[in-house]
Amino acid sequence: MKLFAQIKNFANDESGAVTVDWVVLTAAVVGLGFAVLTAAQSGMNTLAGSISTEVGGITPDAGDS
Repeated sequence: MKLFAQIKNFANDESGAVTVDWVVLTAAVVGLGFAVLTAAQSGMNTLAGSISTEVGGITPDAGDS
């Protein structure tokens, strides 16, 4: 009878299912983070290029003395 009780307890145990839920949820959050970074990357590159162009066009002042 003890074997049947152990099998019944094993079948009713849901702790593994909760772990799988957390793994799937964590993977979704990480994937969403990568998607956001990829989408924002082109905008950041454009902004960095614009700043580089503006700063590169500035000539140092030789001084007024």
